[in-house]
Amino acid sequence: MKQVILFIAVAALFVAAILLFRPYSGAPSEQDFTQYVDPYTGSGGHGHVFVGANVPFGLVQVGPSNIPQSWDWCSGYHISDSTIIGFSHMHLSGTGIGDLGDINLMPAVGEVTLNRGTSDDYSTGLYSRFRRETETVKAGYYAVHLDRYNIDVELTATKRTGFHRYAFPPSDDAKVVIDLENGQCWDKPVRGYIVQENDTVVSGFRYSTGWASDQRIYFTAVFSRPIKRFMATTTKAITGGEAAAAEGERVYGVAQFNMAGGGRLDVKVALSPVSIANAKRNMQAELPGWDFNHTATLADRAWNDELSKIAIETSDESLRRTFYTALYHTMIAPSVFCDVNGDYRGADGEMHASEGFTNYTTFSLWDTYRAAHPLMTIIHAEKMNDIIRTMLTIYEQQGKLPVWHLMGCETDCMVGNPGIPVVADAILKGFDGFDRTLAFDAMRASAMLDERGLKYLKQYGYIPYDKEEEGLAKCMEYAIADWSIAQVALALDKPEDHRYFSARSKAYRHYFDSGTGFVRGRSSSGTFRPTFNPFESVHRDNDYTEGNAWQYTWLVPHDIEGLVGLFGSTERFVGKLDSLFVAEGSLGEHASPDISGLIGQYAHGNEPSHHIIYMYPYVGQPWKTAEKVREVLSVMYGNAPEGLSGNEDVGQMSAWYVLSAMGFYQVEPAGGKYVFGSPVVDRAVIRVADGKTFTVEAVNNSADNKYIRRVMLNGQPYDRFWIDYRDIAAGGTLTFEMSPTPPDIAP
Repeated sequence: MKQVILFIAVAALFVAAILLFRPYSGAPSEQDFTQYVDPYTGSGGHGHVFVGANVPFGLVQVGPSNIPQSWDWCSGYHISDSTIIGFSHMHLSGTGIGDLGDINLMPAVGEVTLNRGTSDDYSTGLYSRFRRETETVKAGYYAVHLDRYNIDVELTATKRTGFHRYAFPPSDDAKVVIDLENGQCWDKPVRGYIVQENDTVVSGFRYSTGWASDQRIYFTAVFSRPIKRFMATTTKAITGGEAAAAEGERVYGVAQFNMAGGGRLDVKVALSPVSIANAKRNMQAELPGWDFNHTATLADRAWNDELSKIAIETSDESLRRTFYTALYHTMIAPSVFCDVNGDYRGADGEMHASEGFTNYTTFSLWDTYRAAHPLMTIIHAEKMNDIIRTMLTIYEQQGKLPVWHLMGCETDCMVGNPGIPVVADAILKGFDGFDRTLAFDAMRASAMLDERGLKYLKQYGYIPYDKEEEGLAKCMEYAIADWSIAQVALALDKPEDHRYFSARSKAYRHYFDSGTGFVRGRSSSGTFRPTFNPFESVHRDNDYTEGNAWQYTWLVPHDIEGLVGLFGSTERFVGKLDSLFVAEGSLGEHASPDISGLIGQYAHGNEPSHHIIYMYPYVGQPWKTAEKVREVLSVMYGNAPEGLSGNEDVGQMSAWYVLSAMGFYQVEPAGGKYVFGSPVVDRAVIRVADGKTFTVEAVNNSADNKYIRRVMLNGQPYDRFWIDYRDIAAGGTLTFEMSPTPPDIAP
């Protein structure tokens, strides 16, 4: 018997050794996708990503805020910095304009100055320096050591609450400063209120103006230890007697604690866009207990659940990390903008009781309509009806679909009507959990307003440069939206609307100069702008938004056949398109820094270029798309702080990567034609709606085998250069047979 037991033990050890030392298979474990996420990616350069703790699509993004408020600190954090003024509960990710940074908490010991401060003198503010080696950041968790105060900080979150854990050194002057003054970049406080409710609870609100012109957020903070002394102030002075409450423009609260023996202090902070009472409801529903580790585990699990919607296989570890980091970045926003009971603050500035849907905010639509929303329709189908209902509610409350909506406020940032393609895409893909009649009315009404150059579009058939700045860019974006309306009108049997908006969708033709082969500004008398440099991009007297003629000539994703016709032949079109990727010239001294990630004049760092690479299959040359997709995937993305070639733009830059890495991209703005490119992952299993999976396989895939030789759908030969959304949503298997040579020139 002993011999049998000994044999079993030896065998078990042998098997364990094999399992321990076997080569890494390259496949991720079933549920541990967060190990591949690197939130530092995009925190350098001009990526502007959020670094901190949150859960997918959460209202709360709790993380550090640095001192600077310039452009590269739009998210509040940049990898080049080593200062922290506090840990605020709301941040943007990847935008080109800064805001938020609301409800800022800073643990401290000793004397501090209630101010942002300057980075060369501690006495000017309450900030601390930190060292990168003490910082840890992963999906749902952030930690750092504050050198000035010798305090360890850990953060995690639920959708509507931030959870702080502070380890203090022994001190008889330990405190937590609640800062309602300092937001991020353009954000300025208007009115703040703070009150100590009892020995462990402090609540209040912060109203501010900035990119979001009328932002309002309410909070309640609960401490794990009793407050020894609390002082609320609007004067930035922390001497004198206790004050339980304060209200004014610049408000601080200082909660002092008995930490003579050192130890841990936990703080839970819940937010609400509606009221302090609702913030308390949110905390009770999402974070009633005090188990920090369990909360961090739940945050990790929430990210794993969402990241597991695409399970990839690849032998390239760097590619895997880039892919899942990109997927992570696509799910920071849109952000929930309602309470657990459904209450929300509307675009009309009023508080609304639950209307039976989840309300969202942070709609960077000029960016995200191109790839981030088409990706959402595939992997987040369960959210699409709420997204569209939110947009339709915004229409009812402000008279148009959102353009760039932030915290209940319309910023009108960027050009065109980018909300229209998102609504149209949902209708054409068969989503029906919203009022389709209302949706069409919202699209039509938004397109028929007189604002932002639309008046001139209706009057002239295009937008003249002598009537409207950046008129060409506005008109070409309106044409994309008008085409989207026309497709919905056709589907809903509205022939007059179909004819009208189809005609308007061709307005880009007015700008095409056959003599130069570029789109150019046109005056109200019909003449082209007399001064013209296709490379130059300027701030004033400009026809283009963050771009030049080289980039905007191709902004016709909805009518590539029509654009080819303007060139006179396919050969001329292809010749011009080829030259885009090799043309060299100065953008000019006043060019926007957003025009980045250049390959020739193709600018991958800015969204108007994102579809251009995928134009080649429309003219019978898909191998050129394959070559350029592989180039962009390899040189414009990477596992480093500078791993993005431009602003993340609330998920758009990363969504391009996710879709392209799997082998396709939606070119037309609505309807669901995903054009084939060149997959870099060997296999991707995508969880689509109704418990189905859609699998993409790349057979014989490698760096050299970048061309698609043959396509199979569910085992049958497939001869289109695109796949329809409905085929993806139905589940099944798409197989790419890869080759080192293009099909038409293969030996």
